[in-house]
Amino acid sequence: MRKNISSGAEWEDKVAYSRAVRVENIVEVSGTVSSQHGQVVGKGDAYQQTKCILSIISQALEDAGANIKDVVRTRIYVTQISDWEEVGRAHEEVFKNIRPATSMVEVKALISEDYLVEIEATAIIN
Repeated sequence: MRKNISSGAEWEDKVAYSRAVRVENIVEVSGTVSSQHGQVVGKGDAYQQTKCILSIISQALEDAGANIKDVVRTRIYVTQISDWEEVGRAHEEVFKNIRPATSMVEVKALISEDYLVEIEATAIIN
């Protein structure tokens, strides 16, 4: 069983991807940036961007029949590794008791220079 979850973003059709995909009890959430209604949320603020991203991921998980407690792995991409504490603080606020495996890496750029953070997530539903 495969279920594709859409956010309705115009880029999904242009690039041929889904916000999330559920296959049986596994949910993979695509790289997510802090964009809502076509606008950057938290421009210049890595903490606010991370909070927004984790909210979007949480909604995608719910749409797939999962929740944030099912997350077993996150992958965090930052354009400035010096933002690690702000990003880590927002991640900790959501995952303090869940403690998924994670990685944080600095990348040269994301799809827009306004995005400081992008996060992917994997969830396994019990």
